Amino acid sequence: MILAHDTVGSGVPVAFVHGFTQTRSSWMPLVSQLGGVECTLIDAPGHGESAGETLDLHGCGDAIAATMARGALVGYSMGARMALHAALDHPENVTSLVLMSGTAGIEDTAERADRRRADDALADRIEQIGVDDFIDEWLGSPMFAGLPAAASMRDERRRNTAHGLAGSLRNAGTGTQENLWPRLGELTVPVLIVTGDLDEKFTSIGGRLHSAIPGSRWERVAGSGHTVHLEATSAVAAILNDWLVRN
Repeated sequence: MILAHDTVGSGVPVAFVHGFTQTRSSWMPLVSQLGGVECTLIDAPGHGESAGETLDLHGCGDAIAATMARGALVGYSMGARMALHAALDHPENVTSLVLMSGTAGIEDTAERADRRRADDALADRIEQIGVDDFIDEWLGSPMFAGLPAAASMRDERRRNTAHGLAGSLRNAGTGTQENLWPRLGELTVPVLIVTGDLDEKFTSIGGRLHSAIPGSRWERVAGSGHTVHLEATSAVAAILNDWLVRN
């Protein structure tokens, strides 16, 4: 399956997968500061022009691998989980991997089941109140406290559909993700982990990812939270430009 996507720039191929409620356009502030790269910006299943695609995380990884050119793969939050699946299931397609504010899953079975129930309840909430009101609720959560209003791209997020977002949560939410921590040793490509140092939860996870992935590099971006690439765009662009030159 080929997902909706745009290609901008020229140079080494790099694909990008956004976070929950975003679309491929959310990457534009960052990729506009990258040099010498051909950027494939992908609408994740359930989002943007891929809103009609309902896939589990392995299916998301398959579709991303089919959509991207062979090269580097960058994922943020939900997109990082999808990118990790693509890299593990399609190592022939992914030559390097960047995980921003990502995780390898919830290890505890009971905790994972609780998260799945919470994701399902959130999906019900989206369908009950609609996308416009949900986006306001979503961006009002503490996770996005450091995201400036000008960088939140609310209008772009509102292009999503309630059906697509709800389906994404039910089929590819964190609660559906199998525990991938035991598989991280399978990664043989260069891996860059990026977290905002104000995001305590994902900074802790980032440290664990760094320890579990041999030869990985971990960058903690000062003064930024979960949406690190939108809160500290220039700093993240500098990290990526250096990383892509080296890998």
